[in-house]
Amino acid sequence: MVLAVTACGGGGTGSGSGSGADDGKPKDSTAAQSKQSEAVIGIAPEDGAESVKTSGALKVDASKGKLTEVVVKDPDGRKVDGEISGDGARWTPSTHLAASTEYTVHAVAKDSAGRTAAEDSSFTTLTPKNTFIGHFTPEDGSKVGVGMPFSLRFTRGITSPEDVEKAIRITTEPPVEVEGHWFGNDRLDFRPEKYWKAGTEVTVDLNLDGVEGRPGVYGEQSKKVSFTIGRSQVSVVDAEKHTMKVERDGKVIKTIPITAGAPGTETWNGKMVVSERLKVTRMNGETVGFGGEYDIKDVPHAMRLSTSGTFIHGNYWGGGAFGNYNASHGCIGLRDTRGGWDRTAPGSWFFENTMIGDVVVVKNSNDATIAPDNGLNGWNMSWEKWKA
Repeated sequence: MVLAVTACGGGGTGSGSGSGADDGKPKDSTAAQSKQSEAVIGIAPEDGAESVKTSGALKVDASKGKLTEVVVKDPDGRKVDGEISGDGARWTPSTHLAASTEYTVHAVAKDSAGRTAAEDSSFTTLTPKNTFIGHFTPEDGSKVGVGMPFSLRFTRGITSPEDVEKAIRITTEPPVEVEGHWFGNDRLDFRPEKYWKAGTEVTVDLNLDGVEGRPGVYGEQSKKVSFTIGRSQVSVVDAEKHTMKVERDGKVIKTIPITAGAPGTETWNGKMVVSERLKVTRMNGETVGFGGEYDIKDVPHAMRLSTSGTFIHGNYWGGGAFGNYNASHGCIGLRDTRGGWDRTAPGSWFFENTMIGDVVVVKNSNDATIAPDNGLNGWNMSWEKWKA
């Protein structure tokens, strides 16, 4: 800039016809230089850098001035959220960067005289060799019951849980506080303190692309998932009275005779969420530790309540057990027909009136409360422990 001003001034000869030297005297080059901002902007990584880490590498700072604007964008124009410090000395991103992505940086700073300086730069983030994703439930666009958590199963064990959880944002309408809880290092569930309110709209932003979940292993998932909470249905099984009361939107709509776990194979107590619906399924005792005690190939109207094999299902072989005594190996049985053809039978009725995410509560069974991670059953953990 100094050289350019000197050239326009005609070298101080006074022979130029422009505005270079009206009085025929050369302009002082230091006066021109003083018009430049003294602010110095530093951007890391350096311009043109490649294979940049997705977290911790991007930094913008200013000396002899204060940052007033920092814009970091990907090729699609999406901006990276960040914040300028109170003293204007630095800008830091509030989130990680995506992998295999070119970013541009535009930064502006002002010195004490209000003069601005600007810097532009670009860089490309690394392409990971090892990646992970999260398999989630419920499905995008689904309608579910009031007990349904948002549950993620990661394909790799996570050793940086805070970074992963920070990359997942859940919003609801109407608003409600939602918190996450880790079960081991590969499962993360989210729920509110109490059952969802009927009609709640839930949106989940999975911004896992570029998150380093464990050393050298990066997320490759960027997805928005939405689901709706349907009507409220909570069914209470009394194993001592051999009944189940189906309560919908606060009113009991049906009382059904049931049979629960027999002595020695009692049903778990506690709150259980329906996680799977099967119109017909095979139940083999060998798969759940009961050897060859039973193998029923055509169990009708089965709804899963636990990972370990607890179901509430139709039962066509129970005889007079329903409403009278407990005869199962831990499941909750409802009278039904072989093939499930009778739509008025309790097993068929309950199946048709139950959705994924509905709650079944068991009480007065001679067994412990089901573990929160055995199925989608985190409601059996206090809110304080859940948040901790």
